[in-house]
Amino acid sequence: MGESSFKNKRVLLICRETYSKPLWFVAERLKKENEVAAFYIMSSESAYNKCYYNEHTIYEFREHQPDVKLYDVKDMCDTFVKGMQEFKRTGRAPMDMAYLNKIDEEYTHYKNLNMQLMSSQMNTRHYHWRMYWSVTSYEENCYWLELNYKKIIGILTEFQPDVILDLDNAELQRTILCEVAYRMDIPCMTVEYSKYGYYKYPSFQNAFGIDPYIRRMYERNLAKSNEELKESIEYILNYRRENSIMNQEFAGSVTSQYERDSLIWIARVMHGKWNYFWDQDISKKNLKRKKTCPMIYAPSKPYLYYYLHTELTKRMLYGKNKYFENPVEGEAYVYMPLHLIPESSVFVKASYYVDECNLIEQISKSLPIGWKLYVKEHQAMLGERGLEFYKKVSELHNVRVVQVNYYKDPKPWIANAKGVVTITGTAAYEAALLGKKSIVFGEVPFSMIDGITQITSFDDLPKAIRDFGETDNLHSAAAYIETVKEAGTEMKIFYLMDEAERIFSGQAERTPEFEKEMDKLMEFYEKGYERYLKGEVR
Repeated sequence: MGESSFKNKRVLLICRETYSKPLWFVAERLKKENEVAAFYIMSSESAYNKCYYNEHTIYEFREHQPDVKLYDVKDMCDTFVKGMQEFKRTGRAPMDMAYLNKIDEEYTHYKNLNMQLMSSQMNTRHYHWRMYWSVTSYEENCYWLELNYKKIIGILTEFQPDVILDLDNAELQRTILCEVAYRMDIPCMTVEYSKYGYYKYPSFQNAFGIDPYIRRMYERNLAKSNEELKESIEYILNYRRENSIMNQEFAGSVTSQYERDSLIWIARVMHGKWNYFWDQDISKKNLKRKKTCPMIYAPSKPYLYYYLHTELTKRMLYGKNKYFENPVEGEAYVYMPLHLIPESSVFVKASYYVDECNLIEQISKSLPIGWKLYVKEHQAMLGERGLEFYKKVSELHNVRVVQVNYYKDPKPWIANAKGVVTITGTAAYEAALLGKKSIVFGEVPFSMIDGITQITSFDDLPKAIRDFGETDNLHSAAAYIETVKEAGTEMKIFYLMDEAERIFSGQAERTPEFEKEMDKLMEFYEKGYERYLKGEVR
């Protein structure tokens, strides 16, 4: 790639929990020729005493890279707690509405403030089942927004980064960073998942919507001949011949799990969770802080109950049960795989469509008579979603909630369907590569492929569903693959996170394979930053 673009730059790394671990090694490399800072955005991670939870994240920087300037949100959390305690005593709301109105005018290029709040599970308990988070009030949400904006504007004003690097797009602070960086004309780069193998490409808008440079690149590739796209076309033809199409990146994860866990395994998990929270609360003395504000420091008892309930319910749902049913051979159906809720692929990318029960109701109304809607749960969501959800949607006369592990791969569900409906899920990409039409509700990169329709009004659903069927989109799909290869980098982020943890804990040495994957991550950032410097990304 030639000489690095990262030389004599001020680089700010955005860190949160597991995703921060590879960034420790990025900082180690970049600080040789640059000034590097790391900003930890998670309340508990920043404020807790050193424990299992944060010893290999923020404390790795504090103890082993003291020359990296470290920012965190501990002081902001303390201010928030004091402000809310004062509100309880006096009844005077702590937020500065004049400041928030000013923010609403100046920092809402991508989303308004209420939509920005959707970025965090902490402020969206109304929309999900994680009972360890509390339902937040108007005053809490407004005050939290105000303090986060003041904190982030302050950091960017003080450090004046030339570039901001990230590995994820979840949480309110990242959404705010994206808005503030846009206004300050600072490139804020994170990862967008292409769904094509291990390829990811840089997003400069927190992976919300489709980056303009990707659209332009796709249009250029779309204009190419089949001969020029030959390699990508051959990949798609081979993909259609495969029996299994699940992305290799999900191998070994809960997404690829189709069998129930044993009770002994669940007991071991819960024993580990007990030790984890005992270490956090008692041994390392974080319990007092947790009690100050359940909004920003989730209490441990609901966590433990949640984990136990989730594991036992998941085990039940993997077997024969009254909530899921098998597909009916020969039945005409539309396939709708559900999402993990909350997750950024919905809460960030499609904030208006997080209510999946409502979506199912709208799709049910829109189906041609005689068709069914097959709703399949996400494996990672098994046990977490309330069972009343399945009961409610099963009451719809043309909806079946189907058994998760009836098939061991997405392909049969898609191949036998009339089409696919998903909020922003991989199933639409898989359907496109198989030559089947689909519907999405969020703007995702693969929605550029012919045959994928983005719905912005429920009134458009009946026609879009009636148009389901096979589609001749080989050239379009190949242009998308070509775009991903041109813009992106093959890199194994989850491998880097897992291996970094093993290195920090002394369970593994730094291997050539690990360093090679780190080279790819650096290449990813280099490519993105070079595009920014050339003026290509907006």
